[in-house]
This record gives sequence, structure tokens and C-alpha cells, in this order.
Amino acid sequence: MATFLYRVGRLAFRRRWYVALVWAAVLAAVGLGAVKAPAGADEGFSMPGIESQRAFDLMEQRFPGATADGATARVVFVAPSGEKVTAAENKRIVERTVTELGDGSQVAGAVNPFQAKTVSKDGTTAYATVTYKVAAEDLTDASKSGLTKALDEARDSGLTVDAGGSAMSDGGGAGGAAELIGVAIAAVVLLITFGSLAAAGLPLLTAVLGVGVSMATILTLASTFGLSTTTGTLAMMLGLAVGIDYALFVVSRYREERAKGRTPQEATGLATGTAGSAVVFAGLTVVIALAGLSVVGIPMLTKMGLAAAGAVVVGVLIALTLVPAFLGFWPNAVLTRRARRSGRIEQTSQDNGGTRWARFVLRRPLPVLLLGVVGLGALAIPVTDLQLGMPGDEAKPTSTTERRAYDALAKGFGPGFNGPLTVVVDAKGDSDPKGAADTVAKEIGATEGVVSVSPARFNKAGDTAVFSVVPSTAPTDEKTKNLVTTIRGERPAVESKTGATFEVTGTTALNIDISEKVQSALVPYLIVVVGLAIVLLLVVFRSLLVPLKAALGFLLSVLASLGVVVLVFQQGHGAELLGVQQTGPIMSLMPIFLVGIVFGLAMDYEVFLVSRMREAYVHGDSPAEAVTSGFRHSARVVVAAAMIMIAVFAGFIGESESMIKMIGFGLAGAVLFDAFVVRMAIVPAVLALLGHKAWWLPGWLDRLLPRVDVEGEALSRRPGTDPHPTPSETVEPAPARA
Repeated sequence: MATFLYRVGRLAFRRRWYVALVWAAVLAAVGLGAVKAPAGADEGFSMPGIESQRAFDLMEQRFPGATADGATARVVFVAPSGEKVTAAENKRIVERTVTELGDGSQVAGAVNPFQAKTVSKDGTTAYATVTYKVAAEDLTDASKSGLTKALDEARDSGLTVDAGGSAMSDGGGAGGAAELIGVAIAAVVLLITFGSLAAAGLPLLTAVLGVGVSMATILTLASTFGLSTTTGTLAMMLGLAVGIDYALFVVSRYREERAKGRTPQEATGLATGTAGSAVVFAGLTVVIALAGLSVVGIPMLTKMGLAAAGAVVVGVLIALTLVPAFLGFWPNAVLTRRARRSGRIEQTSQDNGGTRWARFVLRRPLPVLLLGVVGLGALAIPVTDLQLGMPGDEAKPTSTTERRAYDALAKGFGPGFNGPLTVVVDAKGDSDPKGAADTVAKEIGATEGVVSVSPARFNKAGDTAVFSVVPSTAPTDEKTKNLVTTIRGERPAVESKTGATFEVTGTTALNIDISEKVQSALVPYLIVVVGLAIVLLLVVFRSLLVPLKAALGFLLSVLASLGVVVLVFQQGHGAELLGVQQTGPIMSLMPIFLVGIVFGLAMDYEVFLVSRMREAYVHGDSPAEAVTSGFRHSARVVVAAAMIMIAVFAGFIGESESMIKMIGFGLAGAVLFDAFVVRMAIVPAVLALLGHKAWWLPGWLDRLLPRVDVEGEALSRRPGTDPHPTPSETVEPAPARA
């Protein structure tokens, strides 16, 4: 591996113009494809195998033309203080507004609240439901502006009018200041780390180019595979973070080799062969973790994982080819200012902050280990109170019309109105479909916790009915989940009476089913991903205990980060600092996201840090000396890489979409814990306690595993490499252009 990548690095250095032109051509090609490709039609969220999804599918089959995923808008009218919406003038305003809302080519219908009896008991609040023929992402600007105009006119007439529902979604996705903030902080960290504008700018430039290729490819394929804006956001988030980090490690190793007296071309080859090998295996662990999301069985999650994995692959390829090519263009520009001014490259100091920290841990490994484990364990305690769900309008800021509509409905009709259940009665083959549907409705209406049941709506064939059930509790309340379980538990008795079957769906029931399926898929996912990664690390480190230690350390960091997410987003500690105005259950997909993404990123630091320790150990250093050597060469760069990732992820906390905000916060916290507590403290402490045993591998397993030269041992024996490194060397002028 190291020898092959060494040749790749030297070739890219020599043929730098060809490499740069090839990547420019790739970017132009996918960019042109993205421009010409039709807009991506998001296939929507689906999860095969759960009751809610089966009910949605049945509704689409039995009610053609009125798809279950069509956009909706729930418009809430609140009368001025001391008045009622049923007053003549207010009633006229409401009816006129509903008529305007129903006028549109994409509108399927707008229900008059006075005819549908959707007026609160005290007469102060009413709501009208507007349904559309298309999904929310397919609404035209004309449809959205028509909705906004009708709401504004009603407000001007004196009523308080707000609206919620999928039709009010602005699409979210990547964009805005989040990415710029992350890149700006990354630039500052790189500048401090390298002390050179060129060295700081090169990882940023290559990472941005890599993200450009990845995002353009996603846009090109969006219409074919139904990729969503969230898919692109995750790919951008990870592509930017790993792209900067991978280039950072190659450039850092290049500067180190130059300090040993290597020529620019030889230093580039050695950097690509050694640091590049670590990049390959670190990238593989990330790809395994992301691609492994497909085992959960959620199509949207599979797409997000594969798209993000593709962005990581692009980042790896750029680090192995384009970064060496750019080093060929500017071989001396990436060096420190002192080296460029003095004309000499000084050998790296044998004693730096990394070595001092390593010696500190080596002197007292047990206290450091206990402190790290206990600290992360304490942060993980809130996970025991974890409640999963899908945050809705209640989690949005009070400045949004969706949140105000949610609050108005809860006040006027009760909290359950914001999350009604949808019951689909399949009476096909029954002699009395209407009687069967009425019986089902009466039985469910008599269940404790049900406020009301709407009249049944039948399809044209008259064999399928749909009605809404309003709970007495909020959508995210644990009592609502128990109600859904109770209704489904009564199904056999109801079906025996009527001969018809029914299923419970709706957004609330769907979120409950998603949470249960994700929880059941978490253990198999952990087994697949962690198992594959342990095998990969066995090959890399040729050690039995190092991969196991890496996996256990990851579990500590991911549980601690999930615990902090619960503290903020569920329990509300410090929530206002992040713009979270309403706490609630944690997004159902959050544990899977953290496990998948953080595992890959955690293995990044494990590979980069421990591979240098392994390199020193196989070259004859004692276990303690190997730990010190690894920190001498890698600690500063790993810290910089972690700070960059934290900055990139933390930048997404500013996104308006709660899903992206939560993911950004969780990932930033996970990287913080994993890099600075697990990898920088617990790892050296464990290695110090294990000594030579840390690098032990059974003989039979050693013979079974393939040999990959990540440490670059073969490179040190190459007859064509530079002679034994000298303390310093005169800086050569940049080579002429090829």
C-alpha cells in the first residue's frame, strides 16, 4: 500500500498539470450535469415494513388522485380579544379567506371550518385545512404566494392568522452562513498550525473543490434517485470536514519529510505513501460506517449514507492526487515563513507540546484513564432518559407562523389536535362496509385518551374508509404513544366484530413506528459496522487489543455526545443558547446518525495517531517511546484536525432546520469528546498500561491477515530514496512548470 501510494504521489508531483486538468474537467463535467439535470423530485420519507407505511400505501391505492403525501396547510384563525370567530364580520372574513385558499391549480380542496365544525368550544378559534394535489417540494411559487397572500389579507382584516403544515416548509438544506463560519474557523486553525498562508489555504482549496464535485454529482443524480436537500447537507458537512483533515495530514507529513532533508518530490512521495495510507484506511472506516446505514432499512437514510460516503471517497482521492500535485506547484510556499526567509529547513524539535502531554499521561496512566472514563460516563447518564421522536412545529422558534399556529391550536382545541391519528378501515369484501367503519370508529372513540373521532370518508368503491382520531395529549407525549399501542392492541377484538381490518397511521403514529424500528435496528447496525471496522483495524495495526480499545473508546464518546444532546434538546439545559426554544424528544434517527458518522470520524483519529505509534514501534522503539513518538509527530495535527471538524459541524447549529441543528451539535460534541478525551488521553493511558501486550497478535491470526504496509517500512528500505536525513537543508527554488 505505502509503496503504491508513494509512486502515486511522485507521479502526481511530476504530472501536476495533468492531474489538475483532470480534476478541473471532472468538476466542469459534473457541474454541467448539475445545471442541465432536472430538479430533484424527493421521493419523500418512507419506511417499508411498519404499519404506518402500510396504511399510507393502502390510502394511495384506494384513494387515487389524493396521495397520502400531498402537501397540507392548516390555517388557524383567532378572533381579537373579547370577540368570537363566529361573529358575523369575523365569519365573513374566514369564509372569504377559505374561498381564496381553495382557488389554485394545485389545490385539492379547502374545508370551511363552519361546515366541518372545526371551531373551538369557546368560539375564539377555528381552523381550515387546505390540501394539495402534489407533495410540498413540488408546490410552485404561485401556489405558495397565493397561500401567503390570503393569510396576509385575513390578518389585515383584524384576525390573528397563522398556518402550519408541510406546505409551509421552506425546503431547508445546505446554504447560508453555516458553511462559511466553519470554513473561516478552519482557516484560522490551519494558519495557526502551519504558520503559512499557502499551507493553510491548500487544504481549504482542495476540500472546497472536493465538496464542489460531490455536491454537483448529487444534484446531477437527484432527479434519478430522489435525493433530498438533507442528503446534500450531510454530504457537504462530512465532505468539507474530512476533505480538510485528509489534506492537512498529507501536507503536515510533507513538511516533516522536508525537515528531514528530503527533496520536494521525494517528500511528496513519502507523505503520500505514509500519511496517504492512513488517509485510505481512515476513509474506508468512514465509508463503511456510512454505507452501513443501509442495514437500517430506511430508504432516505440509505441515500444520505451513500451520498455522504461518496463525498468521503472524493476527499480521499483528492488528498492522494490533487494535494501532491499542488505541492508540486508550490513546494516551498507551504513551508514556514522562517524556512522561506532563511533558506533552511530546521529539523522538527524532539520536544513539543505533544511529547510533554504524552509523558504526563505515561507517568500517571491509571488516574488519566479513570478520569476520562468516569467523566464521559457521567455525561452519558442522561441517555437513560432518552425519548425518541420527530420534532415538529412545536420545536420551531415562536417567530415562525408554524409555531404560532401550533400554539393556537393547542390552546383552542387541546394539544392532541396538533397530532391527530389517521385510521384506515379496509372493508373490502365486507357486506356492510359503512356499518363496519362506524363500528370501528365507535370502538376507538370509546378508548380512554381519545377526544373525538371525525366522520368517516369513503373512497369511490365504498370499501375503504378514513377517519381522524384526536388524542387528548400532545404528539410527542408518552401518553399518546401508549394510546396508539392500546388502539392497535384492541384490533383483534374489533376485527372479529366487524369482519373488517384497520390500521393506524398519521404523522404521530409514523414517528412512533420509526422510533421503534430504529431502536431495533441499532444493535444489528453496531454489530455490522463495528465488526467490519475492527477487522480493518486488525489489518492496519496487526494487533488484537488496539482495535478493541478503539471500539470501546468510540462507544464512550458516542454515548457521552448523545447524553449531551439529551441534556440540551430534551431537558433544555442551555437550549436557549443554541436557539432551541422548545425542548422535546430527540430525533429518532439521531442515535443511528451519531453511531454511523462518529464511528467513522473516531477511527480517523485512531488511525492517524496510532499509526505513528505503530510506525515507531515496528522500527524498534519501546512501547512508551512509541507513544511519545506518535504524539510528537501527530498530536498537534490531530488537535488541529479535530478543531476544524468541530468548527465545521458547529457551524450547522445555526441552520433553521431542527434536524440539521441537532446533528451538527451532536457531531461537534462527539468529535470534541473522542479527539480530546478518548484519543488524546484514554488511548495513551491504555497503551501505557498494556505495554508490549498492546501490539500482540496471535500467530495464527498474523498468518491469516493480509499484510499492508501502512507504516511505510518498505519505503525506508528503498534504494532509490534520499540518504539518511540531515538536520537541515537549503530550500530549493520551486521547480519549473511541467
